[in-house]
Amino acid sequence: MKKIITLFCLQFFLFVQAQEYSSSNIHSHNDYDSKLPFYGAYSNESGVIEADVFLVNNELFVAHTSKEIALHNTLKTMYLEPLSSKLKALGGKAYPSGKPLILMIDIKSDADSTLKAIVQQLKTFPDIISNKNIKVVISGNRPLQSLWKEYPDFIYFDGRLNENYTPDQLARVEMISEDLHEITVWNGKGVLTQPDTEKIQAIIKKVHDQNKKIRFWATQDNVNTYMILMNLKVDFIGTDKVAELTQFINNLKNTFYQNTEFHQVYVPKNVFKNKRPKNVILLIGDGMGLTQIYSGYTANKGQLNLFNIPTQGFSITKSFDSYITDSAAGGSAMATGHKTNNRFISVDEKGKPLTSLTEQLAKKNYKTAIISAGDITDATPAAFYAHQSERSLSEPIANDFLSSPSDILIGGGQKSFISRKDGRDLSKILKEKGYTFSDKFSSLDTIKNNRFVVLEDAAVVSMKKGRGDFLTKSLAKATNIFSTTKNPFFIMAEGAQIDYGGHQTNVEYVVREMLDFDKLVGQAMEFVDNNRETLLIVTADHETGGLSLIDGSIEKGYVHGSFSTNDHTSVPVPVFAYGPGSEKFTGIYQNAAIYDKIMELIVGK
Repeated sequence: MKKIITLFCLQFFLFVQAQEYSSSNIHSHNDYDSKLPFYGAYSNESGVIEADVFLVNNELFVAHTSKEIALHNTLKTMYLEPLSSKLKALGGKAYPSGKPLILMIDIKSDADSTLKAIVQQLKTFPDIISNKNIKVVISGNRPLQSLWKEYPDFIYFDGRLNENYTPDQLARVEMISEDLHEITVWNGKGVLTQPDTEKIQAIIKKVHDQNKKIRFWATQDNVNTYMILMNLKVDFIGTDKVAELTQFINNLKNTFYQNTEFHQVYVPKNVFKNKRPKNVILLIGDGMGLTQIYSGYTANKGQLNLFNIPTQGFSITKSFDSYITDSAAGGSAMATGHKTNNRFISVDEKGKPLTSLTEQLAKKNYKTAIISAGDITDATPAAFYAHQSERSLSEPIANDFLSSPSDILIGGGQKSFISRKDGRDLSKILKEKGYTFSDKFSSLDTIKNNRFVVLEDAAVVSMKKGRGDFLTKSLAKATNIFSTTKNPFFIMAEGAQIDYGGHQTNVEYVVREMLDFDKLVGQAMEFVDNNRETLLIVTADHETGGLSLIDGSIEKGYVHGSFSTNDHTSVPVPVFAYGPGSEKFTGIYQNAAIYDKIMELIVGK
């Protein structure tokens, strides 16, 4: 147990430590081997730029081995002159941001003679050696520590773990470096063993206690290694992929989320077998794949309402004309039982209107409600009341609601109804049809009419920006209204912004929206237990972002993710079902089959 706790604690430091990391912690290893020596590392403001140097015929050449020496690759032309030029252009700053720079010169030839040549050459660049934002650090073959005092103060040294220093010598040590292979056989995959973790932590503490920075060489150049080294609080991370590591560090604020608000989950109380439902609640987490769900489970410390639903299946989301669906085709498949083209809203592949679930159920005296934590004219909610061959036609989509039989509409997007380019005010027409119309979500509590439209953009901002309990309040209002009638009902409620977080490749956005959607799921589960004639179905129209989880802690509630795209993917999405008829939703099937299963259960189709 101690080992497990220590590892989790080590991982938990990532968020705090990651915020302290920048490109200043990047060590551009063997920089001269890169496609663009000096300039590639410099453009990313790397903290350390390393060059191996040989002294040959009184000239300092940059190369990994003596056999690779080329006459045009000198320390002066590859590093000192470009650096001097940058200093002049920036008025003495090492980098535009003001960050410091270490030029590490790794001596491969005789230590004393090579270092003397380095000193003489550096003296011809007074703008470098006098600059407080630049340090020249000697590594590789170094003179004896006892001789360090003979070299100018602008020369610093790369220390070693097995060397002992006097106070004066330690003052010349800029960092302490070690071959990681001397400490562990870890290959950069998975996690370090507990003994190796403790050994490395002790080494790092010893170095930090001397107020020195530490780096390890011979480390793997991959994301897992970067994370482990940051977890350990290693000061300089060596890489041959400077741009990639810079991007990884810069993206940490978007790919890492530490949750601080945890919710209790609902435990279902009933078993439903071979029964037909009277009512249906369909909850759609837009962009919600299995990874998004598990990120919520992790962030909520191993609890999720969705995971308490006993019946699961998988939906294949491809559209009629594409391997990867969009929300229009995905929503339309569930709303009509037909696959259609991307961007099409409840019309077939030729543009012919398809009868939607809400329209079919209205013929059976069903009350219907459509709710979205986004714009109500967006693709997924629109699929349940509109018929258009282009999802971006928000005003025609809004106009389609005038002929929809749905009783309740809640979301954002009021402009498409009341501030239209054609000058029409649909709210007046809706009122004439018997609806109550409001552009203030706060009015939800006071509406008595059982037919109403409530649309307010300010009410559907992200959870991060303060949306609050929009979804749970909306569902509660709809179920309360419908429960006062004898009619059966159908409700579709969309957690729209899980998708938005995926498009923005922002883990915090995804997780917070996922957890809000899960609260809605828990509320719906409780309603099913209190009203045993209601079937709950929870699914997604597609996955967004190609999210993978590269680190996390269920005990601490944090998640570290990585996105493969900022768009949709083709992976099947889970389907969860609870209540009478839920057994119909096991297995793997096309998304259009969700419509078929609902219709079969409630109207005997």
